[in-house]
Amino acid sequence: MSRLGLVFDSRYLHHAIANPSLENPDRLRSLYLHLQQEKYNKNTCHISPREATSTEISMVHSLFYVEQLREHAVKSDPFSYDRDTYLMEDSLPTAKLAAGGCLALAERIMEGELDYGFSLVRPPGHHASAGRGMGFCIFNNVAITAEYLRRNYGLKRILILDFDVHHANGTQDIFYDTNEVLVFSIHQKGIFPFTGDADEIGTEAGVGYTVNLPVHPQFGDKEYTYLLGRLLQGLVEQYLPQFILVSAGYDAHVDDSISGILLSTQWYATVTHLLRRYAFESCNNRLLYVMEGGYNSVSLEKSVIATIDAMLQKDFDRPGILSVPRAEKILVDHPLRKYWTI
Repeated sequence: MSRLGLVFDSRYLHHAIANPSLENPDRLRSLYLHLQQEKYNKNTCHISPREATSTEISMVHSLFYVEQLREHAVKSDPFSYDRDTYLMEDSLPTAKLAAGGCLALAERIMEGELDYGFSLVRPPGHHASAGRGMGFCIFNNVAITAEYLRRNYGLKRILILDFDVHHANGTQDIFYDTNEVLVFSIHQKGIFPFTGDADEIGTEAGVGYTVNLPVHPQFGDKEYTYLLGRLLQGLVEQYLPQFILVSAGYDAHVDDSISGILLSTQWYATVTHLLRRYAFESCNNRLLYVMEGGYNSVSLEKSVIATIDAMLQKDFDRPGILSVPRAEKILVDHPLRKYWTI
């Protein structure tokens, strides 16, 4: 059985607001109870999170932005900073704990104590850029983790896969000019944040190291499995990442009304098996999932459990990857063909 570490903590429920919001503590409340069953207590390692320090946060976010957050967190209007991203007195401590929980798992993976990790945190992070929060995101948890691995462990090749239904605009912006972090985002085209076209491929040393796959509504398991199995496998073989980070958003599920993508619960197990194989072949199993979106609490819980169960299996399956014509068309003229063999 794999060595799997989980981060979850009741303090992640403290970032809350009375007004209706898709991003709320109920997203994770039932999931946390599920993970206290004997099966998961016995077979996973529960890692206590810590708050990320100001120095760790400043590796990615500007001091001006952090000061803005402090000012708005104590205002009477919780939406004074952003119309989607509410800020309350408990928001910053919770966001620091989210980033720090990811770092705690990354440290244990790097030290060889764990193979895999899943940081079941909120608020999410992938829309937050160096100087701006949006889309429910305050600190960019996965970006802080990647930068921490670069600076503290000297890693030079980190792969971030983002399969949230929304484009990873903040993560992309942070690493757009470097080849030490390859950011791969598959997302529904034409929805928030209205970025992530295929021709957004990086700049300076980072040209070719930003990969965007904007896909059509109604894509589902077969299309996603083909696209990731075909393109991501080739990138892993050529880039040889030393660590694989996953921005794990579950809002592309067929039962999540925020999107038009039709992924099943089982697909999240399928992609986990793919990623376990890639991590085994390239980076000594170093694989860390970080929670992003997912706004139907029932499908979110089922899909996360499917992910965790796939991580716990002794052996990883090798899913069949079938060509799907309408998905294959996306790759035919993709700008990345100039930089990678795909």
